[in-house]
Amino acid sequence: MPWSFRVWRGKGYASPAQLGCKLLATVPQSLLKGRVVLVQADTEFGTVEFLNAVRQRSWRLVVGLRSNRTLQDGRRLKDLYRHAKRGLQVVLKDIDYPLTVSWFWLKRADNKRELRFVASTYPYSGAYLVQLGRKRWAIEGFFKTAKHQFGLHCFGQSTQLGVYRWLILSLIAYLLAHWIDQWSLPSVLDWKIASRLAVETLLPSIVWFQLLKQIRRSTDIAAQYGFEITLKSLPDPAYWERCKI
Repeated sequence: MPWSFRVWRGKGYASPAQLGCKLLATVPQSLLKGRVVLVQADTEFGTVEFLNAVRQRSWRLVVGLRSNRTLQDGRRLKDLYRHAKRGLQVVLKDIDYPLTVSWFWLKRADNKRELRFVASTYPYSGAYLVQLGRKRWAIEGFFKTAKHQFGLHCFGQSTQLGVYRWLILSLIAYLLAHWIDQWSLPSVLDWKIASRLAVETLLPSIVWFQLLKQIRRSTDIAAQYGFEITLKSLPDPAYWERCKI
């Protein structure tokens, strides 16, 4: 569970990078003693403000960067691909210290590949930067799944306790779908299919009420064609046993 968080409220409010700077100040001191702190962040946090905030704390930052970021010599990051080696140290426009840059091809859900750039304030090797970048993208992929498949982005709470409760509910839904996925052993993992299967397997009453709602909505359509939808409960099983005799 996160020790703290900030909610981005949209355009006109503090940006994600500005909120990230505030989060840096909330890291518990007990986690910092005797440890090397590595901050991993998405492309949205590759701003000069966030880079400086991490560097001022003497922490190490590994962050995604957009391919059109400009270097001090006028080149862009994407110009390095095919013309430089991974692990190259560069200086971005508007900063006065070097960053170590690497890149890798990321496979998207539609089987297309996207060239991703990752930079570090610490001189890691190019291969290790790629490894860190891929791990960070796996974390990002989890949050995207939790948001769009398990309702993490639909919370309406305004208190810290409310947000924690909603986060726990989303994580429980994620775990249930994961367990059902392991049980069914599909050839390809599809979170949408796994979540629907979890509902149908673990909570059939929800599926039943959804069906009843759909039937109520469709009564007018059935009437237009001269039909009436009627639901009756099944007789007692003992009744069928007597009929067999």
